[in-house]
Parts: sequence; structure tokens; C-alpha cells
Amino acid sequence: MSNSWILIETFGDEEPSVIGVGSSPKSFVSPRHVLRSSASRNEALAAVAETLVTGAMVDRLSRDRYRRVLAEPLQTFAGRTHGAWVWLGRRDETPPPRDAAGAWQFNLTKSTASGSNDLLDLYRVPQNERETQRALAGAFTRLVTNRDESEAMAKIVQSAPGTTHQAVWTVRRDDGDLRAAHFSCRMIAEDQAAGTEIILRGITHDIGPAGEITIAPPPTILEHRVLEASTKEGEYRALVNLRTLNLLRWYNSEPAPNICWENLPDEPVPAIHPDDVPIAKQMSNALARERTNGVLRFRTLDGHWKPMEVNAVLVSLDQHTTAALVTLTELCEE
Repeated sequence: MSNSWILIETFGDEEPSVIGVGSSPKSFVSPRHVLRSSASRNEALAAVAETLVTGAMVDRLSRDRYRRVLAEPLQTFAGRTHGAWVWLGRRDETPPPRDAAGAWQFNLTKSTASGSNDLLDLYRVPQNERETQRALAGAFTRLVTNRDESEAMAKIVQSAPGTTHQAVWTVRRDDGDLRAAHFSCRMIAEDQAAGTEIILRGITHDIGPAGEITIAPPPTILEHRVLEASTKEGEYRALVNLRTLNLLRWYNSEPAPNICWENLPDEPVPAIHPDDVPIAKQMSNALARERTNGVLRFRTLDGHWKPMEVNAVLVSLDQHTTAALVTLTELCEE
């Protein structure tokens, strides 16, 4: 184990656990199952604890002076350490290259997502296109999700503190390469001045080319092909949280043009026209009995309102959780 980097999460509310060894994902494993030596384990956890306090990289000799201890923190844009890569080796040994990994968080209460420069490096995002925060739905634009997508979306809708999730999904980087990425996250309740917010803290670990990783999903699975084939020109599909009416993700279509949804700093705040919110809520409530449809106005990038025909159907994410699969169709403004 001395030649492998070890990825340790520090999401909070639980003791730190191992989520990766080299390029092998681990399922929130106790450090004692990876670092059998108590001395090595203590060195590793002490280095992680130090990065949590300082936010800085650790590079020092062990207490017995025979080994080198490295810890490289993974921090969000907000400066919170979500974990660290740890390596222990001989004092004269050079550590091997490590995988790319990046920290991120979803504010499920505000429906926003924020990452880190490490994550955007992993995605190969150009420097002039990097945003520190955007709408939660924007976090899924580069992801080809696995068959556990419904489970993941159900957990986001439920937003229960203590919930964890891990999955290997395919990332379509901005340079076009497809990579297999291991996602690990845990929901935490954080007390803020305005009340308690539910935060999903996570780390994405690039484990290799998607075509070489058998557990990575193919670029398109059958259910997605069927939905894609049934989407007509001028139609846009989205998954919507029925509790909040917030967009969860665009589903097998480009985002509806000129509609505010990314929640970027230089754009108007995404919204349904205030006069149409009661209609949206009536449609949401009626979904328990039948498909619903109506016309809703959405805020545009230039600050005006764009009417769109909305057709919604109830979909089950799991046995206890539902969402709305919504089809938006452009209308001609009068």
C-alpha cells in the first residue's frame, strides 16, 4: 500500500473514510482496513487532520523519521476541505503520479452547485469559462449517468442528512474525452443565519478512460435512446423536483434556448412568472392523478418572460419518491 495514493474523505458528521486506493474506488472503507499498521494509519490520519486545519499540503517525515508522509487537500471554491490524497513511502522514495480528483458541493436547499479548480481541471474546462457557482442542474451537463440515476435523484429530492451515495459515471470532458469517474458524497445539515440548509459534499475521482473501465456506463443506455428518439424539434425535456419546482437536470435534450436556468452571476435569477406559479403548483398537485399540461412563462436571459407549453408526467425515482418529467415546447409570442 506504500506505493499507492489513498483518497480519504472528510465530508463531516462521520469519521474520515477511504474512498479510493490508487485508481480503485472504495466504499467508505475504514482506514484500518486499508492501512493495517497502526503507525501508518496514525500518520495518515494526522496528516489529513492537519490539512483540515491549515488547508495546506503536508510534506514531512514520519515520527520515526524513516518515512515520508504526503497529504494533498481537495478543497471547494469556498475553501472547505472535502478530503485529501495521502501517500506514505520511504523518505528517499518519489511518490507515483496520482489520479485527478476534485471536490464539489450541492446546496440542496438553494438548488445550487459549486466545485473547485481541481474538478474543473478534471473536466478540462478552459480558464475563461470557469464559474464558482451555478444551478444544480448545470452539474449534470457533462455526466453520462449509470442505471442508478433514479436512486441518486431520489436522494437529492429527499434531501435527508446522513444520506450517502457512490457511483461510477462517465464524464464527457470539454476536450471530448470520455472518462470513468467515481463519485462519493454525503448529505450534511448546516445551520445558517436564515435556517438549516442541506449540503451535499462530494469528491469526483477520475479512475481512467471510460472505454477501459467495465463498471462505467456506455455513452447512451437504452432508456435514454428511447426518450431521445421521441423528442421532437422545439421540445426540451427536463426532470423537475415536485417539492420545490426546481430543475433537477435536462433530460436527453439541449436546454431550452434563451431561458434562465444556470443561475450564473451575470444572468437574471431563474424563475417562473409570479402570476404563473399557482398554475405550476396546481399542475404539480394534479400529477398524482393524471398527466398535466399548461402554459407557463419563464424568465429569459434578457430579463423578459417567455411562454412555453408544459406537459408533465409523474415518474417514480424509487418506491417512495417521485418527480416530474416535463416536456417544454416553444410557443409563438403574440
